[in-house]
Amino acid sequence: MPAESGRPAPSRRQILFTASVAAAAAAVTTAPAAAAAPAGPVKGGGPAPVLDAFALSDVRLLDSPFLANMRRTCAYLLFVDTDRLLHTFRLNVGLPTSAEPCGGWEAPDVQLRGHTTGHLLSALAQAHAHTGDTAYADKARSLVSALAECQRAAPAAGFHRGYLSAFPESVFDQLEAGGKPWAPYYTLHKIMAGLLDQYRLAGDKQALDVLLEMAAWTEARTAPLSRERMQSVLKVEFGGMNDVLTQLYLETGNPVHLRTALRFDHDELYAPLAAGRDELAGRHANTEIAKVVGAVPSYEATGDRRYLDIADTFWTTVVRHHSYAIGGNSDKELFGPPDEIVSRLSEVTCENCNSYNMLKLGRHLFRHQPERTEYLDHYEWTLYNQMLGEQDPDSAHGFVTYYTGLWAGSQREPKGGLGAAPGSYSGDYDNFSCDHGTGLETHTKFADTIYFRTGGTRRPELYVNLFIPSEVRWEQTGVTLRQETGYPTGDRTRLTVTDGQARFSLRIRIPAWVAETGGRAVLKVNGRTAGTRLEPGTYATVTRHWRTGDRVELVLPRVPVWRPAPDNPQVASLSYGPLVLAGEYGDTDLAVLPTVRPDTLRRTPGGSTVFSAVADGRRVSLRPFHEVHHQHYNVYWAVTPRRTPARDVAHYPLDEGTGTSAADRTGTFADATLAGGAAWSTDGGLSAVALDGRDGHIALPAGLPSGLDEVTVAVRVRVDALVPSARVFDLGYHKDTYLFLAATTGAGRARAALKISGMEREDVIDATGPLPTGRWIHVALTLGGGTGVLYIDGAEAGRNTAMVAGPLLLGRTSRNFLGRSQNSTHPRLSGAFRDFRLGNRALTADEVRQLAQG
Repeated sequence: MPAESGRPAPSRRQILFTASVAAAAAAVTTAPAAAAAPAGPVKGGGPAPVLDAFALSDVRLLDSPFLANMRRTCAYLLFVDTDRLLHTFRLNVGLPTSAEPCGGWEAPDVQLRGHTTGHLLSALAQAHAHTGDTAYADKARSLVSALAECQRAAPAAGFHRGYLSAFPESVFDQLEAGGKPWAPYYTLHKIMAGLLDQYRLAGDKQALDVLLEMAAWTEARTAPLSRERMQSVLKVEFGGMNDVLTQLYLETGNPVHLRTALRFDHDELYAPLAAGRDELAGRHANTEIAKVVGAVPSYEATGDRRYLDIADTFWTTVVRHHSYAIGGNSDKELFGPPDEIVSRLSEVTCENCNSYNMLKLGRHLFRHQPERTEYLDHYEWTLYNQMLGEQDPDSAHGFVTYYTGLWAGSQREPKGGLGAAPGSYSGDYDNFSCDHGTGLETHTKFADTIYFRTGGTRRPELYVNLFIPSEVRWEQTGVTLRQETGYPTGDRTRLTVTDGQARFSLRIRIPAWVAETGGRAVLKVNGRTAGTRLEPGTYATVTRHWRTGDRVELVLPRVPVWRPAPDNPQVASLSYGPLVLAGEYGDTDLAVLPTVRPDTLRRTPGGSTVFSAVADGRRVSLRPFHEVHHQHYNVYWAVTPRRTPARDVAHYPLDEGTGTSAADRTGTFADATLAGGAAWSTDGGLSAVALDGRDGHIALPAGLPSGLDEVTVAVRVRVDALVPSARVFDLGYHKDTYLFLAATTGAGRARAALKISGMEREDVIDATGPLPTGRWIHVALTLGGGTGVLYIDGAEAGRNTAMVAGPLLLGRTSRNFLGRSQNSTHPRLSGAFRDFRLGNRALTADEVRQLAQG
């Protein structure tokens, strides 16, 4: 709404800020590079990418699932009412508006309002550039004109010159004062990026004018802040402000934009990455990914290799240690500790925005380091297995999901709390999540990475990165190539020179996954086998004078491959070529990961990428994950281990009596560690470890129950005081994946419990009362065959014959304790321990009785 009359006199800071805005605007608009639109991007102080991307207008998608997805999204771009999106922008500066307000994250009372307008500008620009249809450009020009009007009205509404947003400028006062408003710079970044795309891809000079005013406002807003204050501001999600401002510098050559961009370098994230450290656990994934996307343009602008190293370290760390089978990352939007995958499954894994940005980052990096083919291997894998499938193929407007859940029985669905069309994943006006926005961009730019080329004409090279039906017009050589393929359903792709002739090197990616098939790729030129190396994870090169009619065919061998999870080798996903296969479960929900028999895997007759296998006693259909919609599915499968003789897997007598460590007498595992207030004691002539009830505990090594479908956990313990939730033992990863025994609960009963992240509730075995206190007792827990039994001094104390999960799903536990819980808020046990054992069988009652008496 318009600012009230009779406002209080401006503060000294506001006066300085106003002067800064004027100065920044003058610096932006009088800079030679910005006085007139530049003919093309300006080279920064660092190296340009080795490879150039083709303009979207040079690549045409042919019929395929990618083109089908794009058409659905384009239908929405032409449908959506921009006046409804502009409603809150106009309200913010006091301009008249009678449009119906939007819902979801664009509602008038939602702080993030305005972000979708930026995504829409980018998507319209991409759609126009790819199709040449002026309807997209015309709609965007009208939208930009309306935004310019709102920007001009900002000073009269009490805001500073250049400010453009759907929420008041006072939100930035809160941010700079140490508050945590919902991502104001994030929203501005989306608008600024959309304006830049409109200028670059659609030639809208007014979009650049509006963007330059926003950049001047940002410079003026951030320039007065101390470095410490600015770093505090950066703790709140800011999208890719560093990226868009650096891109603006590279476009205009105005150093003011680079100066502003570098203020958005977040030391808390960049410093560990520059040192090669993975400190991502607990951080909001997409917040951090977007920051790192901007590191590559910073390298191009400054020449500082540190930026490229930061980007590469981050990408490598996330892809190798934080990514799920489909290529995506995050659980509940957060990174976990490295290599924790099965232990962090849920219905809210793999936020799609994360992968949108990871693909953008990998694309940037590959253009600088084309020898690192793994950037494009991950790009392809994630594009097929997550991004292609995020869209509802039955929706006319291409509605997309927010998360791609990977827990057993997940299904594609809307984000909780946001509206969606009946039976779909999003909606026209009642959703507007961040993934709704990035989805508009993802599905209008499939053509941007299929092909790259080297710059110049001396030794031209054409890179074929992705096998997507398409046609590329290579103006540099006068050649047009057409790619026809049924990939990934089929096993081959064919490239044909349909126009022109020139000498150049054709470089075709041989995916790394081919190495796992045991077969060899075959490359033919005009029907003859090419005499070139076809090594998986590299590009095969054919150099010749190409003429109209020349054909190249690549055939890639494919076999089903079971891929063990890093934290649990007995849990695996199944892939076929670049496709992850998912079990189709229709209306059947699942309580826990099914146990599959890999030896029963069979191809379904008539389906080149459809298989079936027996899981939990029934045959289940398996098809490419991106094809599975509107039903429950399963991606990770438990695999029963080979039977081995009964034995103790680990045995810690805890009888050393001195030092701070205790040995595993089986020689299998590393030493246990006495931690906090844990100390050696003697009781009845025997050594033991006493715990003080405050911070004392015994830290056991990682990996204890790995690969066990049956288990017995046994220990001798003296409980000195009963406190609810204090643990005798707790083997797991975190407070959602564990196997524990508590001496008592609030209900006054000893309880054993098993839970895997993603389960709706824990499996419990309750005793009739608490553990005895003040004396040594032997406790044992056996799990196997769906039954859990708790024993105290050799006598059964509790039983559950309907266990949903089993110990096999625990895997290589990373946090294992005696006397401490996974949950740091729980109390510690006061008491003492000796003789901890972990066996690979669920012992019988007689065997437990003998063990207790031994």
